[in-house]
Amino acid sequence: MLRIAKILIFAFLVIPHASLATQETRTLPTPDERFKADIMLVVAHPDDEAAATPYLVRALDEHKRVAVVYGTRGSSGSNSAGMELASSLGAIREIEGRNALSTLGITNVWFLGGNDTASQNVLQSLANWGHGASLEQLVRIVRLTRPEVILTFLPGIFIGEDHGDHQAAGVIATEAFDCAGDPTIFPEQVAASAQRRELFLENLRPWQPKKIYYFPDADREDIFRGKGPEYSVKDISPTSKRPYWRMALDSFRTHQTQHKSYLDLLASLDDAQLEKRAAADGWTNPQSFVLGKSLVGGGPTSDVFDSIGANSIPFARPDVSPGPAKSDLYIELGGPWSFYSDFRREHGLMNLPHPEPEEIAIQVPGILVIPLWLANQGTESVEVNLIETLPSGWAAQSGTGRFLLASKQVAGPRVEVNLPALPENPTKKADAQGITVRAEVRGRLIGEIKLRVEPRKSALPQ
Repeated sequence: MLRIAKILIFAFLVIPHASLATQETRTLPTPDERFKADIMLVVAHPDDEAAATPYLVRALDEHKRVAVVYGTRGSSGSNSAGMELASSLGAIREIEGRNALSTLGITNVWFLGGNDTASQNVLQSLANWGHGASLEQLVRIVRLTRPEVILTFLPGIFIGEDHGDHQAAGVIATEAFDCAGDPTIFPEQVAASAQRRELFLENLRPWQPKKIYYFPDADREDIFRGKGPEYSVKDISPTSKRPYWRMALDSFRTHQTQHKSYLDLLASLDDAQLEKRAAADGWTNPQSFVLGKSLVGGGPTSDVFDSIGANSIPFARPDVSPGPAKSDLYIELGGPWSFYSDFRREHGLMNLPHPEPEEIAIQVPGILVIPLWLANQGTESVEVNLIETLPSGWAAQSGTGRFLLASKQVAGPRVEVNLPALPENPTKKADAQGITVRAEVRGRLIGEIKLRVEPRKSALPQ
């Protein structure tokens, strides 16, 4: 009896261990590799991708994985191909964008759902996009696709097309670069479910991209030269045996709603004529970028993927630059110009080129609005005299003169300047003109604002 008991105890102790020894090792789930991106392009509207498609095709030839994010569906644009407008036009433009990218082999395409906003004011675009919601979506896409590099519009105000939505794409892309690796930002995205059917916790992981590059939406090139890598678009793709500019132009042909008459013209040209016209329209110009920041080293003009390894990198908090010292009485430019001054400091982008003095293009005849900040940190009220210096024929219609500024008050006055029409048949493009607004207290200059303004017959609203 004692012998049987010993056998039973031995079996009880040994058999479970034998079962464990033969148990199969199971794998744990990993992020979905179908959506992994090496480079992510963030733009505002379907057709904006054309600013970078020659480089994207080059990257595909180098076996890079590409994802594209549009901030809006472009629903406030015109329609040259049909009668549909507003949301219906946006649905069509989404298809045009997806088809354009699919001709290049890019199928991972995302839309943030922002409202297309035709102005030059990035703050208006951010408001109409739903800034926080759009950022949340883009951070989610960054964590899902895990890009090594982000490529987007340069955030800033320049004389050029200067579309506020283009600027907003660059702003939100920069913010996503700087916070997608932080697990405390949108933490529900990186939380794991405690229950089998938890509907709101997404089980993503924080992700820190390694580099961010910009392309400018500006006429001038002098302040961008040498700030990043440059690529020829005339090189021949080893995959398609065509130059990169031609592949980009051919993909652009899907954007019929915005460019039908231009595309019809291109369709009527033979290859020699097409190349000549493409060169005149800038399609064959070298493609250059501006390095925003690299967390892995490498020179500013090095290849986009220089110094990028296979391993992920830890979250890197932006290196915030201190603001300039201010006197008790000061004046500064407000609105989007003030925003960008703070934005560059807060995101460690003091290296980004920006015009000095600040600049903008205005449709004339029209009104230029100059937003200001006036501050009095002293203990006594003061009378501030705002004095404008304007080009001949331009006139301040409001906002200048004498104002009482109370102690500890920060006020936001605005100067409005009436700009006359251009000559009927100008012999050349109008030059940018300088504007100065000086602030004086008891005859003493406390500061001045300078602005370059280019009058145009056509420009987006300020």
